Amino acid sequence: MARPPKCRMVERLPTVTYFKPQGIPMSKLSEVILTVEELEAVRLADLEGMEQEACAEKMAVSRPTFQRMLTGARKKIAEALINGLAIRVEGGNYQVILSHLQCNQCGYKWEGTFCRRHTKCPRCCSKNWRIFVTE
Repeated sequence: MARPPKCRMVERLPTVTYFKPQGIPMSKLSEVILTVEELEAVRLADLEGMEQEACAEKMAVSRPTFQRMLTGARKKIAEALINGLAIRVEGGNYQVILSHLQCNQCGYKWEGTFCRRHTKCPRCCSKNWRIFVTE
């Protein structure tokens, strides 16, 4: 009997969860499913440029497991781009890591997930915030 997969740690939930090729009606469109943790693996390795060992540690998985997630995600993305498929981001086995955030405008501190483009300070609505490390 196979061991159940470990819960993967995800720092950011996607704000956009569906991508489709332009000009193809939804009724004629096939799609690939990218899990939230696969998208996180792509974000860490390809967008943030982190080494795989650091990515694996951040997601609380082994390096070989991270490599398999990243390879699977890249294959799905390539298949969608080459064959004109939609990409749906959903599901998976993950837990969201809450970050410590501080507004540079009013100094307010809060805990939550974030997206660089959409997150605003809950107190003053400023988009000028930073992640801070608690001791």
